[in-house]
Amino acid sequence: MSSADLPPPELYAPREPIFPRRVYGFYRNVKWALMVLLLGIYYVTPWIRWDRGPNLPDQAVLIDMGGRRFFFFMIEIWPHEFYFVAGLLIMAGLGLFLFTSAAGRVWCGYACPQTVWTDLFILVERWIEGDRNARIRLHRQPWNWEKLIKNGVKWWAWLAIALATGGAWIFYFTDAPTLFYDLIHFQAHPIAYATMAILTGTTFFFGGFAREQICIYACPWPRIQAAMMDEDTLTIGYREWRGEPRGKPDVQDHGDCIDCMACVNVCPQGIDIRDGQQLACITCGLCIDACNGIMEKIGKPRDLIGYMALTDEAAERAGAPKKPIWRHILRLRTVIYTLLWAGVGIALIVALFLRSPLDVNVTPVRNPQYVTLSDGSIRNAYDLRLRNMQGEDHVFAVSAASLATFILSFDGQPDLNITVPANQTKTVRLFVTAPLETLAVGAERTDLRLWIMDMGPDGHATDPLRIHYDTVFYGTDKSRTDDDRQEN
Repeated sequence: MSSADLPPPELYAPREPIFPRRVYGFYRNVKWALMVLLLGIYYVTPWIRWDRGPNLPDQAVLIDMGGRRFFFFMIEIWPHEFYFVAGLLIMAGLGLFLFTSAAGRVWCGYACPQTVWTDLFILVERWIEGDRNARIRLHRQPWNWEKLIKNGVKWWAWLAIALATGGAWIFYFTDAPTLFYDLIHFQAHPIAYATMAILTGTTFFFGGFAREQICIYACPWPRIQAAMMDEDTLTIGYREWRGEPRGKPDVQDHGDCIDCMACVNVCPQGIDIRDGQQLACITCGLCIDACNGIMEKIGKPRDLIGYMALTDEAAERAGAPKKPIWRHILRLRTVIYTLLWAGVGIALIVALFLRSPLDVNVTPVRNPQYVTLSDGSIRNAYDLRLRNMQGEDHVFAVSAASLATFILSFDGQPDLNITVPANQTKTVRLFVTAPLETLAVGAERTDLRLWIMDMGPDGHATDPLRIHYDTVFYGTDKSRTDDDRQEN
């Protein structure tokens, strides 16, 4: 058979299901605690109430798409303040850089949603099917009533968790009790059901079946993290110089590793940490717990597998003392990340407390650019948008400041006071007229500053909040320039 007749080589090996064994220890307890905490926050938060007074929702955390606002307890973010959201995303990125630089993929191993839900799905699977050996045996046996019933119960349990996950997510976008009532009575909007179905399906598939493949193939972070790590980054490693050669503990010249495969059997990624650092490793620490348990049973020192840095490896091989943990964490890179993270956070807090409860936007109407009235005066039109970010209706007064003299009116009405309802935006047409004699000769544009004063709910504030908006008044007194030419 010629090489042309040979089938093409397989680029990807078929997936072998992973059945992690139950393990006990410090890192497993940390993961349990974080799973309960993070899932509790995710599921419970939409149901927390927060009294903001009349005319505002009482849900503590709410992404109000209809009102175009984001509520977080006492904080209210409007669309024009999206820089707060951008700042939080920047802080999240810097925080991820900081923790990865200090301790490797701690996010992946302990707090990533894929890790948390996979842990929960594996826990349910273990409750129903048994520990590792029982699950392997069930997987390999042909389909029968036992396998059908256990898999059916497991899948229904996974589906319930996935459904709760999708349902919890949509509760962040509208009032949770109201939406829950509408959902169970089939009165909710189709988008709510569609979103729940998509999130339910993805959670069910990612946590139940894809699992480690999401971390290896779908997530970009394993390929980015190397840029955040250096020789002082703490990560999980195998002390080869102490464990090799592997074998029975009572044999002379054998290392501490007895090749029991406990570290491999508990790994949710199905890797052997003794082969060195690998892309699939999420540094969850379960192999440390498994190995420490074996070391205690055979009377050997703990931490044959443990958190360490490359500099620790070199020191331990040479018999020198390794660096204390604080020296791994407090170094130039982590200090810079911390300062950047804190700087963005402080800037957001300052901006939050200094922001004005009034937002103004002025858009000149350019069709036409200006109008010449019958008496020769020039008129410009502007769309004035006022956003009242307060819990009561407020009255706002508008005035102008410029070297020229301007006459202002709203839609032809001389009253320059406008009432904006609580937590709403109001747009009005503002006309600005310049009398003939006030414009500079030949001027095509004149600087104009509009002042907006918050006169309070009753319109009689003694010390009103004042903000300004700078724009331009277009138009020229052409008749005066023509007269000047005739006189010359």
